[in-house]
Amino acid sequence: MTDPLIDDVKALLDKDFGDDRILKQIFRACENDEVISNYERNYVRKLAEKYLGRRPETDQTKTSIDDKPIVRDIVIPTTQSLTKTQLSNSTSRTSSSNSKNSKMMLGVGGAVLGIIIIIAISINGVPSTTVNTSTDLFPVTLSIQTDLSSYGRNDIISISGMSDTSDNVNLSIENSSNVLVWTEQIPLRNDGTYSTLSIAGGLGWETSGTYTIKVDNGVEIKSSTFSFTT
Repeated sequence: MTDPLIDDVKALLDKDFGDDRILKQIFRACENDEVISNYERNYVRKLAEKYLGRRPETDQTKTSIDDKPIVRDIVIPTTQSLTKTQLSNSTSRTSSSNSKNSKMMLGVGGAVLGIIIIIAISINGVPSTTVNTSTDLFPVTLSIQTDLSSYGRNDIISISGMSDTSDNVNLSIENSSNVLVWTEQIPLRNDGTYSTLSIAGGLGWETSGTYTIKVDNGVEIKSSTFSFTT
């Protein structure tokens, strides 16, 4: 016998009443003779009473529908998850064993290396170590540098450095004959750095050779050199 519910679902879908997604799901369940929940039946019944003019069901009919047992899906556990768990546990045990073996090998290797070092020290003596303390014990108080080590005529020379003083620094460039060819006074930034630009060319830049750039902060003088080609 055909369930009258499917007729109401068809009518509601044709007239575009209710939620299409829910109604289509109920329609497919009716066609495939699947179990329809009381919630879905009540949903269709209320829409049919409201839009299709269906008479409200009597208490006896409602009770019979409500008392209809709901058959829930039975989930049969598969052995796949158990197999995965066993494999995971086995992998975990294997990894733990490999980790222990690796640590053991590292410990043995470290012991052997330590013995070799002790033997080498006993034969050759303790090697002397030279510690460079120029940076740690004597921090840089004044510096100067250029962006390149050589320049040609009319090249731009980028000059930068730092000073631990709080005022200005005086920059100068001397040619290979120790003749002053450029000078400038530059104020220091808040962090003690400075920078400027100079053009390689002009009076005094007639000859190629090694040029010397100097910085003077009033306390000390530092210098650097670069090559110039006319």
